[in-house]
Amino acid sequence: MTAPLLDLANRAIGQELGPLTYSYAEREAALYALGIGAPADPLDQEELKFVYERSSRGFAVFPTFALVYSQELIHRFLSGDLAGIAYNPMMALHGEQYLELLRPLPVRANVTTALKIAQIYDKGSGILFIIEGDSADEAGQTLAFSRWSIFIRGLGGFGGDRGPGAKMQPPQSPPDIVHAERTSKAQALLYRLAGDSNPLHADPQMASIGNYDQPILHGLCTYGFAARAILRHCCANQPLRLRSIGARFSHHVFPGETLQTEIWSLDERDLYFQTRALERNAVVLSNGRARLRE
Repeated sequence: MTAPLLDLANRAIGQELGPLTYSYAEREAALYALGIGAPADPLDQEELKFVYERSSRGFAVFPTFALVYSQELIHRFLSGDLAGIAYNPMMALHGEQYLELLRPLPVRANVTTALKIAQIYDKGSGILFIIEGDSADEAGQTLAFSRWSIFIRGLGGFGGDRGPGAKMQPPQSPPDIVHAERTSKAQALLYRLAGDSNPLHADPQMASIGNYDQPILHGLCTYGFAARAILRHCCANQPLRLRSIGARFSHHVFPGETLQTEIWSLDERDLYFQTRALERNAVVLSNGRARLRE
């Protein structure tokens, strides 16, 4: 692969990627919730409401489902060309994800997401795309804002801005909350039904091209498991209480591993969290921050 010329990268910054449209109802929202492990206990009414439309608590859309609105972006990256910059799609990694929830997510809706390339950074070992999007309903009301960081290995060294590099460290004190939950060996196959069909998460041969011994779990699935831990322990499983959540995908996860999310309360509304794969004691989500509503 040849590193993109600096002027090509600079021209791509600010480029709109075209609106993405997504229509859904209870079925799609429930499939997503199942893909991120809900309900851990099928008898738990507070999580059952995310997958069962006749729940006694009333059906609710899990808040990080808002990322599915712009998940077509993953398919754009799988094309191997973004804004004229060509690459091997199997060398693409999801670097970080941020989501801000601006309104309650409707049970069913037709959503349009306006995406643009907000920034491109030269990380030396690869190129980092920062993609931002606003997702709005048919009435034009913005439901969510998302920021996607996608890293392409092997395309760095073109002389661009290196961008921010500071990494937050977890507090020195023990976490206030620890939540562990085992993923299914079929977790990635279930999560992909939400719309992320990257073969890296299903096909052993394609995973080997990415230098993995087996298909790995979607980063956004791990992200969803962490969000479930936060919603359960810090929000009483009330979706409206989660205002924003962001994290860095610092290591891969193999389906079947146990995800342990460790949460620190920084103040009444701000949380720091990280998630580790217990079997390898590997921190797989770092720099985790969440903000709550009253």
